[in-house]
Amino acid sequence: MLLPEYGRSIQNMVDYCCSISQREERQRCANSIIATMGNMFPQLRDVPDFKHKLWDHLAIMSDFKLDIDYPYEVIKEDNLIVKPDQISYPHKKIRYRHYGQIIVDLIDKACEMPEGEERDNLVALICNHMRKDYVLWNKDLIDDVKISEDLKEYSSGKLCLTEHISDLMQQRFTVYGRPSNERKSNGNAKNQKNNKRNFKK
Repeated sequence: MLLPEYGRSIQNMVDYCCSISQREERQRCANSIIATMGNMFPQLRDVPDFKHKLWDHLAIMSDFKLDIDYPYEVIKEDNLIVKPDQISYPHKKIRYRHYGQIIVDLIDKACEMPEGEERDNLVALICNHMRKDYVLWNKDLIDDVKISEDLKEYSSGKLCLTEHISDLMQQRFTVYGRPSNERKSNGNAKNQKNNKRNFKK
């Protein structure tokens, strides 16, 4: 089957439609097939050009042999085998491929920023991603010394992993927008409150 998502029954209907000799009857049969095909995917009725796509599919399923009056300009057979244009990928030389080009771009951006809390937060984010990328690539344990050395090399000595930035790396925010240590303390407070309540009972 050319389009198996419609099933064997629809394909048999299309084959029968192609065998009809009278044009008017063939047109009515084609309209009935389109209605049946549309009922198979009711969730797509609001999609733009949904009807147009159905007529394109009917032409494809008939191997472009169905001689009817199409309400739309259907796809041509030659267009089915046209290869898309080749995507040109950037060929940049990356020093450490496990970090990727995005980390390099982020480091360059951090180097352009003035010193301050915003830059420190960005550097902490970069270092965390460098740690994750390194582990995914090498499957080995990594310490902050290696991250610090690579960060200095990438930034030409402009950035370094200070103790303050190391602390920021540990204070990653959760989906609730609170640091992990705050979440833990709140959780302990709730547990203490529950324990007191249970003790009173």
